[in-house]
Amino acid sequence: MQGLKNPRSNPEAAAGQNQPAGACCCLGGTRGSPHTQTSPRLPAYARVRSASSCLTGRLCSCRLAATASEKRGREGEAMGPGGGGGDMARVRLVLLLLLGLGCSNGGRCSSAQTLLPTQEVEALKGIARKLNKTDWDFSVDPCSRAGNWANSTGFLVSNVTCDCSFKNFTECHIIGLELMRQNLSGILPEEVVNLTYLQYLDLSRNFIQGPIPASWGDLPVYNLSLQGNRISGTLPKELGRMPMLKSIQLEGNQIEGPIPPELGNISTLERFFISANNITGELPSTFSRLTNMTDFRIDGNSISGKIPSFIKNWQSVNRIDMQGTLMSGPIPPEISLLKNLTELRVTDLSGPSMKFPPLQNALHLTEVVLRNCSIYGEIPSYLGQMLYLKVLDISFNKLTGQVPPDFGVMVALQYLYLTDNMLTGDLPAWMLKNKASNKVNMDISYNNFTGNPPSECQQANVNMVSSFLSSNDNSLQPCLRKNLPCTTKPHHSSLFINCGGKNVAVNGSTFEDDSSQIGTSTFVLSDDKKWAYSSTGDFVGNENADYIARNTSKLALAYPELYTEARLSPLSLKYYGLCMENGEYIVKLHFAEIVFTDDHTYSSNGKRIFDVFIQGAKVLEDFNIQDEAGGVHRAITKTFATNITDNTLEIHLYWGGKGTTAIPYRGVYGPLISAISVTKSGNHHGLSTEVVIAIVIGAACLAIIILLIVFYFKVFRRKNAKRNGRHSFYHGRKTNTSDLQTRAQYFFSLKEIESATKHFDPANKIGEGGFGPVYKGTLADGTTVAVKKLSSKSSQGNREFLNEIGIISALRHPNLVRLFGCCIDGDQLLLIYEFLENNSLGRALFGRSEHQLKLDWPTRYNVCLGTAKGLVYLHEESTLKIVHRDIKPSNILLDEKLQPKISDFGLAKLNDDCGRVSTRIAGTVGYMAPEYATRGCLTRKADVYSYGVVVLEIVSGMSNINSMSSEEYLHLLDWAERLKQQGKLLEMVDHRLGSDYSQEQALRLLSIALLCTSTSPTQRPRMSSVVKMLCGQLPIEVVPDDDNLNEDLRLNIALSHRSMNNSRTDWSEMPSSEMPSSGPSILLHNSKDSGYLPSSSSSSLKL
Repeated sequence: MQGLKNPRSNPEAAAGQNQPAGACCCLGGTRGSPHTQTSPRLPAYARVRSASSCLTGRLCSCRLAATASEKRGREGEAMGPGGGGGDMARVRLVLLLLLGLGCSNGGRCSSAQTLLPTQEVEALKGIARKLNKTDWDFSVDPCSRAGNWANSTGFLVSNVTCDCSFKNFTECHIIGLELMRQNLSGILPEEVVNLTYLQYLDLSRNFIQGPIPASWGDLPVYNLSLQGNRISGTLPKELGRMPMLKSIQLEGNQIEGPIPPELGNISTLERFFISANNITGELPSTFSRLTNMTDFRIDGNSISGKIPSFIKNWQSVNRIDMQGTLMSGPIPPEISLLKNLTELRVTDLSGPSMKFPPLQNALHLTEVVLRNCSIYGEIPSYLGQMLYLKVLDISFNKLTGQVPPDFGVMVALQYLYLTDNMLTGDLPAWMLKNKASNKVNMDISYNNFTGNPPSECQQANVNMVSSFLSSNDNSLQPCLRKNLPCTTKPHHSSLFINCGGKNVAVNGSTFEDDSSQIGTSTFVLSDDKKWAYSSTGDFVGNENADYIARNTSKLALAYPELYTEARLSPLSLKYYGLCMENGEYIVKLHFAEIVFTDDHTYSSNGKRIFDVFIQGAKVLEDFNIQDEAGGVHRAITKTFATNITDNTLEIHLYWGGKGTTAIPYRGVYGPLISAISVTKSGNHHGLSTEVVIAIVIGAACLAIIILLIVFYFKVFRRKNAKRNGRHSFYHGRKTNTSDLQTRAQYFFSLKEIESATKHFDPANKIGEGGFGPVYKGTLADGTTVAVKKLSSKSSQGNREFLNEIGIISALRHPNLVRLFGCCIDGDQLLLIYEFLENNSLGRALFGRSEHQLKLDWPTRYNVCLGTAKGLVYLHEESTLKIVHRDIKPSNILLDEKLQPKISDFGLAKLNDDCGRVSTRIAGTVGYMAPEYATRGCLTRKADVYSYGVVVLEIVSGMSNINSMSSEEYLHLLDWAERLKQQGKLLEMVDHRLGSDYSQEQALRLLSIALLCTSTSPTQRPRMSSVVKMLCGQLPIEVVPDDDNLNEDLRLNIALSHRSMNNSRTDWSEMPSSEMPSSGPSILLHNSKDSGYLPSSSSSSLKL
């Protein structure tokens, strides 16, 4: 039984090599294997080889092998016609011979020494390095299943599986690699491609980053699972070369770009999971060739276009998930040909209305979700005749008519959601009988039923809120009517709810208890009938899920009681303010992401996305609490103005199928809210003329008093300051430790800041910049902050200080430093920021050795990407349209997870509609675009230039403002251009990385950097294009070289730049002791078209 040389040459034998993790490999045993259900039954000769492998490969004892062979023999004899009983008899005979020849040493199988090729051992070492896996013991044979080479505990799996039947059982090859829930970090290792016999690779639920290597397209795997990580980049088209791939599972990552049409070439593909990524484009037409497809999931991606009719070719498909995409209807009628379909989930389709899709031929359907698809007409009666249907969700459509009577006899039905349709007729009697049986969870709210109404709005598991047509019948409960009308005199003008929590007093207001446990279809009315809520939906895959999220870590927030618990809903959550006075209101919604973690584990990979409506108007779309708050366990309050005209307030939180659904476990997705506060704004209606006059007179008097106070501070404050040494503009104000993370422009007293920084103790000094020193401080509530102190000798002055306050306080983005507040005390100006543990990128790369951080390649790539996204927000997404003017490593700070955040907006300028601002020169030599340094011409492209220089520094690990060791090349850009011309651009990569980096990504970054530093601003890309290039969504443009130099003009430019530099120096926010030893140098460009030196210049001028 000679082992096959390559599994590609014989797919059937290759399948036989599959020995799942945690199982003895005898006879292809699959004890506890997650692949048991999907792996094909092994052919007889393959099982013989596997058994032989075990016997001679020191993996199983002879007794276990014999037992396994007898059991499999009985299974073979029990098979149907042609089942292979004779084959199994021959297998047993061969096994007995092997047992007789190979067993010795106390029952252990003995044979010639089997060896794992050096290439595969080295591949494992490379994989361990890239994934930071430290518990593999390479002094032990990886195929021995000792030394942590086979270790499975519960959901934690770490297994290397070998087949040792090659070359007469003297050579082993790795056929399986499973590293699940190991909290591995690092990047996807290209070394995996050297495991040429690998059949299944599972790295799911870790913290792995970076793109999928294109070289993996040569792997002979049939199962590839990377779900629940932080995989980025695009789907490599090379994956279409995998001839044996049956399952690809990439759910819950950060993959971007379109689906390569080459994936349609994988004729063996059965399972395709890419839900919860950032995939764009349409489904490739080549997918019509995937005739073996059984499970297709694309939820939560920005995939567009119509649902293709080629799904008719998927005759074996049993599950289709298309929730929360950008696809449009109608569902093609060809879906009627999919007779093996058991689960269908299609939601939130755009496009025209459509009739109910023809599903009558799919007799084995167990779950149908067609939510918010603009379906009109009556509910088909054949649905009531489906014997296996457990879940039917056709809510948020335009369905009319009556509920089919057959629904009352559906034996398997467990969940029925008909909410928000236009169903009419009498309420079926069997629904109310459900009260006794508690059999089916139903939501029939927001319909137009008539007839004899129930006495309650919630009966057992049936939610009936607002389900009846309004009438004058006083017997109809208000909660059953449309819009929940008030039947008494409206008397409420405020509302405070601690969603999911107990009563808590905050700032003199009591947030009411909302801690009741609810089910899948629930309407709850508060004890005082002041408010209510309605929850709809069930958590897929977790029938025991909790509808209240609870925080398990310490919250460093003011009033953490508001955020310790939160109300959670899998689909739709509506809060109502009842019997409210009509008028204008301010609605504040309090959020904090308390389910996900902020560590480097897969539990931090979750992504929650939902929409929010107030009074039927969408106020938040694709809302992500974590992104808005700047991280998990941080609070964010969203404030809205609304108008109540019918005495009822409705706040609706809706999940549209986006985000992750199983991280860190199933049953934690969907809308989540911590608290709600509603207060009246403006004058009350119906005030008398006398009262209005009195209010006006009082307001005028108050205004005069305020003006006098302001005049006093303006005229006399400076005199008092000189006489008393200092006087706080906010003298005497007591600090209220409210939530710093939800309130911008919070004014601190100088006493607070002095206490936080221990009177600006030099030991707390963490940097020095154009504003002056930066200190670390700890506020009274334990919040750690960074205090930027504006020196009285600073050349920046109050104008830019106030400019920074105004600009930063208006910005919210995960890649921008957050401003908590400020302090103005006499001539002393202070800014209070969030504290970032890892200081600046400049110190991490170029600081003293004890301050430098080991930035691996994935981190560097992520810093480049995150910085680019921050600039996209400044340039294109924020309402202010800001040019930063001073992008450099010391202005890019790193948080505890080494995520980049852009800081120092004191130099920022608001960009006008023309995209150009002419202003005085301000910035840092070595990072300024030539047109800005020489003519003061400032556009967004100046930031693009600076970004390109920073990328060169990140890739090379060298500072652009420090002279290089070579006299020939004095600057990074000069050196990069020359290396590019020589075809040696990768020589620029930081030598400290060794070979642990992606060459493809390095070339991409360097090419983008050269494009960004193009001589002409018009040739530089927009930052949004840069992000797409980094993610592989756009090709990188090539700028032609220009070697025509004008040395005289170049000198003039350099001299003018030096003159500007003499008026202002702002090298870095690092302490001077950490600056590079040599002086700064500047690279200026020219071209014959614009008067700038070309970026391809091989010479430069050092000042």
